Amino acid sequence: MIYYKTNEEIEAIRKSCTLLSKALGEVGKIIKPGITTLKIDKIGDEFIRDHGGIPAFMGYKDFPNSFCISVNEQVVHGIPGKYELKEGDLVSVDGGVIFEGFFGDSAFTFPVGEIGEEKRKLLQVTRESLDLGIQKARIGMRIGDIASAVQEHVEKHGFSIVRELVGHGLGRKLHEDPQVPNYGKRGSGTKIQNGLVIAIEPMVNMGKKDVLQAEDGWTIYTEDKKPSAHFEHTIAIGKDGPEILTTFNFIDELVYGVVA
Repeated sequence: MIYYKTNEEIEAIRKSCTLLSKALGEVGKIIKPGITTLKIDKIGDEFIRDHGGIPAFMGYKDFPNSFCISVNEQVVHGIPGKYELKEGDLVSVDGGVIFEGFFGDSAFTFPVGEIGEEKRKLLQVTRESLDLGIQKARIGMRIGDIASAVQEHVEKHGFSIVRELVGHGLGRKLHEDPQVPNYGKRGSGTKIQNGLVIAIEPMVNMGKKDVLQAEDGWTIYTEDKKPSAHFEHTIAIGKDGPEILTTFNFIDELVYGVVA
């Protein structure tokens, strides 16, 4: 069952999303060769708590940390640990925040030092596909319109979309209806209505779409061991179109020196 949000509820979700976006900007500042994924998790966790939020992933279905941190062929749900980032790695940092009873959800894939041209293209295309999907999130459109926009852009550039994992609604819960796949047919699926809040999160593989789950019960990785990228925004649907409640502006400004 889909729970459509009031304007007041959307504003509450925005607070969670803003705090999470700032936390991702903070962790982005320390991402460099030699930093462990556990250190990234610790910095993000402390920032959220210091600003009155609760890390949403900690303890969710017994997940042991505050952020999912996935490196290279790890697609999503990587458990932070002793691994030290290396020059040329890609690292996805996926987090959630609970603030005043509402959830926010976002992810960003960072380059570690200098990366090759194909990895740069993977990051660019994945982020572009997220933007294109968001553009289709309008009243009267359908979830399949979002999905097909993501899929078409990704496959046009020779990459592949993960099928087993999807975006989702959120609000007072981390995962609500509807599911938001990153592949599908235009005009199919749930009709988009005013007050819908969803997380759109393309997971894009450099090689084949096939994935496996690690023995830890969480980490999803590409079967062919080629790199993957993951970007995610929480958005709300209003009469004037989609509104992005999370933002990458803090990352772009703090990490890349780009002011929106």
